[in-house]
Amino acid sequence: MGLREGGAKLREVNPEPKVCAACGRAIEWRKKWARDWEQVRYCSKACRGAKKGPMDAALEDAIVALLTKRGRGKTICPSEAARSVRPEDWRPLMEPARRAARRLVAAGRLEITQKGRVVDPSSARGPIRLRLP
Repeated sequence: MGLREGGAKLREVNPEPKVCAACGRAIEWRKKWARDWEQVRYCSKACRGAKKGPMDAALEDAIVALLTKRGRGKTICPSEAARSVRPEDWRPLMEPARRAARRLVAAGRLEITQKGRVVDPSSARGPIRLRLP
């Protein structure tokens, strides 16, 4: 975190944004984290408790495998990844599949689109499609 002169007082400049390790959403800088910003990894207590597990890794692998099989420029729905991981009971995996997609976006391995346009994964609401960058 740097300081910038602004008139008579020095004011704080917000540091670079981070991405939550659990859900892949952007972490907003808060003044109370000024001393600990380097150690902040999660956006909330809920994400801190929901660390990445084997199902999350399986969903990430399924997303990458499906997109690789389809080819560049083609898209998939997160439900396709959920269905490939657990075909008999895939609906509870929809939000974990979206979280896996957001983590892959943060790693630069994926893009999330709506109506053919790339969108910010932190603010995307409603149906999304996934594609390779």
